[in-house]
This record gives sequence, C-alpha cells and structure tokens, in this order.
Amino acid sequence: MDLCDTAGATADGVPAAGPGAPLAVRMRPRTLDEVAGQAHLLEQGSPLRRLVAPGGESSRRAGPASVILWGPPGTGKTTLAYLIAGASGRRFVELSAVTAGVKDVRAVVEDSRRRLVTGGEETVLFIDEVHRFSKTQQDALL
Repeated sequence: MDLCDTAGATADGVPAAGPGAPLAVRMRPRTLDEVAGQAHLLEQGSPLRRLVAPGGESSRRAGPASVILWGPPGTGKTTLAYLIAGASGRRFVELSAVTAGVKDVRAVVEDSRRRLVTGGEETVLFIDEVHRFSKTQQDALL
C-alpha cells in the first residue's frame, strides 16, 4: 500500500522538500495563489476555493465532496489535492490504485471516520491512477 500522510509535510500541507529533492518537487506551489493557469477554476467563489474556505465561513464552504482531477502526468493533480487539504486544514492521505485495493481504501475511510468523530479532523483521500482499479473495485469505491 502506497500511503502518504501529511505528517512529513510543512504547515501548509505540502510535503516538505529537502535540498536533495528533484527540482519539480522544490518548485511545487505552496498555496493555491501560486498555481499557474486555470484561473477560472481558482478564482474567488469557485468550487475549488470553496473547498478551502475557513470553517468560519461555513455558509460558503463546500460540504463533503468528491473531486475528479484528470489530466496527463505532471500537470499538478497531486499538488492541487495537497494544496486543498493543507489550505483547508484537512489531513491528506494518498493511495495509488496500482498498489492498493478496496481493502486499503476501506481502511483509510474507516480511520478517517474515526478521526472525524473523535477529533473533528477531516481527511482528503487522493487515489492516484484510479483508472487502474478493476470495474468491480471502481464499483466498490463508488
């Protein structure tokens, strides 16, 4: 199971990049304002901005949601998910459908429910390469 938690991340939720990290990792945006392109998706009041609205703006913050980020490798899908989690104060968990199965997804969902009930901590679950799940696995995920 490929599991990444924000425990090794900076305060903004983006994974810490050491001096030996690849250039692409070191250049990764740290906030939504640093993301280049797709301005219409990142402007104030957009669905992505509402996902990260502070809790005090509960009337403007989107509730529990599923988001599908689609695009070729290297376009920032994982980074965007990290930024949404970090900016909204949510925990980030990453699974790869190449190495994880439905059992792994269920374990993360159960742990996330427990954390929500006991401490109010919300979780962003990012499943990379979800198209690699079989039809049965995708049905279980839905």
